[in-house]
Formats: sequence, structure tokens, C-alpha cells
Amino acid sequence: MNFQPDQLISLTAEIFAAAGCECDEARRVGVRLVESNLTGHDSHGVIRIPSYVEWLGAGKVLANQSLRVVSENEAIVVVDGQFGLGQTVGGEAMKLGIEKASGHGVSVVALRNAGHLGRIGDWAEMATEAGMISLHFVNTSGAGMMVAPFGGIDRRLSVNPIVVGIPAGEGEPIILDMSGCAVAEGKVRVALNQGESLPQGCLMDSEGNPTDAPELFYGDPPGSILPIAGHKGSGLLFVIELLAGALTGGSCSNPANASRVANGMLSVIIDRSFFGSAGEFFPEVARFVDFVKSSRTMDEHGEILLPGEPERRTKAARMRNGIELDDVTWTQICATCRSLGVEHGFDEPDPSEDVSRVERVSIPGCETNSLGRGEEAEEA
Repeated sequence: MNFQPDQLISLTAEIFAAAGCECDEARRVGVRLVESNLTGHDSHGVIRIPSYVEWLGAGKVLANQSLRVVSENEAIVVVDGQFGLGQTVGGEAMKLGIEKASGHGVSVVALRNAGHLGRIGDWAEMATEAGMISLHFVNTSGAGMMVAPFGGIDRRLSVNPIVVGIPAGEGEPIILDMSGCAVAEGKVRVALNQGESLPQGCLMDSEGNPTDAPELFYGDPPGSILPIAGHKGSGLLFVIELLAGALTGGSCSNPANASRVANGMLSVIIDRSFFGSAGEFFPEVARFVDFVKSSRTMDEHGEILLPGEPERRTKAARMRNGIELDDVTWTQICATCRSLGVEHGFDEPDPSEDVSRVERVSIPGCETNSLGRGEEAEEA
């Protein structure tokens, strides 16, 4: 099933408008989710629609929320997301941080009680577009507890992304978007939907045995995701929990909070202009980029890729060729549409049909900006 990005953005916006979001928020969610698909992070793309809508219906995440400032000074702000959609409250938190950093050289934003924040690379890109460096530490307070500590079997840690964004002047920004665990839960879900196995070293079953079967991860009792690099990844995940959970005033992973997904994010935003001129910083970044890329490659036709390059290449290809959705994911989205009474105009999955030629019905007043145009596209 192949879709053009604009189709998916528009359909996603219609779904979230029907689920109770105001039109601006519905468009924002659509842009953010589809941007994740475009960059190759399908685990954080439209596969999330059914879960988000289910959470909205159950009151586990709330539509049309804004940040509540808990405390602040010139450079630090603590904010509560009030369980609003992460695509909204995450963007608001970053805007606050960028404004403070532009006046004081650095800012720290502690965000608690946010709905699922999506692809954290989005927030680093917001900073680099403003010419700023950013670091982000993210956890989930309970429902996202899916990783076993090094040497353990039971789930005790969240997947816990760590993201760094660094502008590069005329060059492309460096966007490191990773986790201390072997695979994101969303990628396990993608593999399950596509009927695929995962690489060895990613999962273990409920008894601590290595497995490549995603269905065992979701079993009863469930399996666990493994940390990267043994004790090193486990240690990284542990300190991210403390920074994103305890320091923000939210919560580290806690079974008592398992009834809803709530993210905490600690963001440090740096205005690099306070540290020296662009003529000093950017040439050194460019020199180092060239130096690293000049390494001989193990493969004769290999290439050294830097953080952010795979995403940009994938986005260029998918803008040209469209976004492929597996039949299971599309069937789940269709079921969500039916539950909301959204008449999207697409048939159920059929490999013989080209759904890109089917007309859809838009909800009046919620027409969606095309990706790459308009305010929301700029934020993506």
C-alpha cells in the first residue's frame, strides 16, 4: 500500500479532528507522524494512530492542552504537559527553551506529564533550525517500561531516547537520535505487523532466553528489550530515567503509573553564538565532518554516514516514491476510521489496487497543509 505524504497528513488530520482535536492540533499531529514515516522512523509514524485515538477515547491523553508553567527563571523552566498530545506540548516546550536560550545563551526545559512525544529528533531539528544546539533526555513513567537492566530478565526501564542536534552552518545539521536499548518498541511492532523477525540481540522472552520473535515480546507473560552494549547501555538508560523522570518532577519507570503513557523530557538548549563566532565554529564542524568521512571503508563501495544522513536520504526517496504501509497497519487505521465515522474513501487493503488514485472526503474546516508548505510543515 503506497501513499503520498500529503494523503497521509490529510487523513491523519481528519482522524484526529474526529477524535476531538481542534483543527490546528489535528494538522500538527498529522505532520509530525508522517514526518516520522518520511524519515524512516515508521515506528513513530502513522502506525501510532490507533493507539493515540484509543488513549484519547479513554482519557489517557487529552486533546487541545497547553503547557502549564510550574516554575521558571531567566534560563530554566519547569512545565507540565497536562497529558496533552506530545506533538503539541513538546513543540511548546521547545519554543520556550529557544526563546530563553536566545536571551541568555543557554536554557534548560524540564517537561513532565506529556503525551507520547513522537520522534524526538523533531525537537532537535527545531533547535538547529534556530541555529542552536540541543540535548534531549526522554523517559516514560510506567506504561513504556519495556527494557530489562543488564543481567536481569524483568522489565524495569523505559526505551529512553537521547537526542543531540548540532547546526552545521551551510552544511546539514547533525541529528543523533538514539536509545540505550537495542531496538525501539515501535520497531518491534512494525516487525510484528509485517510478519518479520528481529535481529538477534534485541529481545529476550519472559524466561530470559534470546529470541528474534516479536510476538514473544508481546506475550503473556511478556518478554523484554535488551540494552545496547550490555552494562554500558543499561547504565545510559538508568541515568536518562533519573534526568527525564526524577529531575523533571514526573516519574521514573514505575508500575503504579502503568495505566497511561506519559513522557518526561529534559532539554538543554545552547545558543552557540555565545561561545564564539560562526566563523570559528562552523568551519571546524565542516573540517571534522570531512575528516571523519575520509576514513577508508570496510566495504569497497561503502560510505561513512553521519547522524541524520540516513533520515534525510530516506525522506528524499519517500517524497519521490511515496510511503509504504503494510496491510496490518493500514487495516488497523481503517478500523480506527470506522470507529470515528471518518469516511476516508479508501478500501480495505488489496494488493491489486492503487489507493493513491482514490478520492477522499475532507472534514470541512480541517484542510491540511501540504508537507513542506505552511506553518506546521515548517515546524516538522
